[in-house]
Amino acid sequence: MNQVSQKSILIVEDDPALAMGLCDALEFEGFKVIHADSGQGGLQQANGARPDCIILDLMLPDINGYQVCEQIRHHDSIVPIIILTARSQEVDIIRGLDAGADDYVTKPFSVGELIARIRAIFRRGARTSAVGDKLTIGDAVVDTATHSLHCGREVIALSFYEIELLKLLYERAGQPVSRDEILDKVWGQSATTINRTVDNFVAKLRKKIEPDRDRPRYILTVHGLGYKLVK
Repeated sequence: MNQVSQKSILIVEDDPALAMGLCDALEFEGFKVIHADSGQGGLQQANGARPDCIILDLMLPDINGYQVCEQIRHHDSIVPIIILTARSQEVDIIRGLDAGADDYVTKPFSVGELIARIRAIFRRGARTSAVGDKLTIGDAVVDTATHSLHCGREVIALSFYEIELLKLLYERAGQPVSRDEILDKVWGQSATTINRTVDNFVAKLRKKIEPDRDRPRYILTVHGLGYKLVK
């Protein structure tokens, strides 16, 4: 059995036709697929089945996808969450990322693109990083294996893409990395993710790492380009 066929994907989608199409396509690609047609059902499956990735629609019949995402993140900071949204406005996308999503796809979308995003997530999760399992940034130590940040006695959970972004910046410590390169190497070449996604994840990391997030010392903005990490 190959690595992909061992991965399970939870689809939380209330549109029967779209859900069936996604399930058929993902099963054809060798994934194990779990389906829930409501927010509460999605929460139950996320807690019970412990999927490797979650595809989450924002418009659900009971509680919305933002609430589902936030509740999942309370007990699982690692599982990658891709939101499906017909709301292509930036404010709605940013709200989804703020709720804890890692990526998004806007409707109508290509199933092939979604599958490419999922495969990219699993490739990144299996990739061996050149920087090792422990990243020291100021007084903080990031454990990439457990997706956690340790600062004194405090332990803070980090999401999948927070870890991937940190690993890239750490590998290039002291050098500016453009937003385009971050999108390419962290989110995947086929990603159409807006640049604000990178800014949003940097803001999350600064909140967790920087002593004063308004005056960052470690994750610095390189104006007109992107970001660089200073250890």
